[in-house]
Amino acid sequence: MKKKLSDQLSEKVIINSLLKKLNFNKKGTFNFENDAAYLSATKNYKTIVTTDSITENIDFFFNDPPESVAQKLVCVNLSDLSAMGSVPMAYTLNLSLNSKININWLNRFTNRLLKLQKKYNFYLLGGDISKSLELSLSANFFGKVKSKYIISQNKCSVGDDIWVTGNLGNSYLGYRFFTNSKIKANNKDKEFYKNSYLFPVPCMFGFIASKFISAATDISDGFYGDINKILNNKVGACLIKKDFLISNNLKKIISTNRSKISIEDIFSWGDDYQLVFTANKKFKHKINVLGKKNNIKLTNVGEIIKAGGIYDDSMSLIKNPSSYDHFS
Repeated sequence: MKKKLSDQLSEKVIINSLLKKLNFNKKGTFNFENDAAYLSATKNYKTIVTTDSITENIDFFFNDPPESVAQKLVCVNLSDLSAMGSVPMAYTLNLSLNSKININWLNRFTNRLLKLQKKYNFYLLGGDISKSLELSLSANFFGKVKSKYIISQNKCSVGDDIWVTGNLGNSYLGYRFFTNSKIKANNKDKEFYKNSYLFPVPCMFGFIASKFISAATDISDGFYGDINKILNNKVGACLIKKDFLISNNLKKIISTNRSKISIEDIFSWGDDYQLVFTANKKFKHKINVLGKKNNIKLTNVGEIIKAGGIYDDSMSLIKNPSSYDHFS
């Protein structure tokens, strides 16, 4: 007989009934009966650490499904690990819960975490639970990568190809459908793009191609802003195929809603969680083979140049390319 969850929320109920299933009985978690945990070190590998927080009314809305909140929290961290060439091992979870959260919400939230943990092969080490006026969640993720294949964010060289995985803009359009009912599209398209916003999927190509990548970052703050992180005010980028970074279907929707959506808006928006990376031109064939083998769309969008800034295919400087900033 399936055990019924208590309706009364408490730390004990949350830990014993909802969170212990996420530790996969790993020895270092002490089954959440210690105040800390440990990860076993692996020879020839480095541990990669990243952390992210998501907050109600900024990164998600309270009415968003709890499964979506779990997905976003995992996605934003996994894409960071991927950008450094690593795979996930474990994570810690901090929950600041407000009075609107009940046992049903937490059950759905943790069940989605469980599904994602099994898919990407990582487990919960531990964490903290507190009460708050605002729903806020944060996680520290630990990944592993062979020491010689750690990817830096800005070790590109002049002449390197610039690559982007997947399609950009799907999350942006989903957000716009939630916040602007005047954008025209059929119901099937609206449902697809809304789900792209609610349930982002991290691109884990960084680990797959780490031996060929010179620099990388995930596209979480907008294509322009994130490529600027790679350039690091030391080199520039010439973009020759940026229109290929969005799907044909999205192009059609933009063309129907020209006064409401632009490609430049998309390139300044975050939450795509695709990767932008650079690689020596001699690796072009090998990278394309890996993309096809793993069913990952890859677009060679340009190259690193000596002149600073971001330029279009006619070498005109793209002025004031914007990106997402939490404080602007």
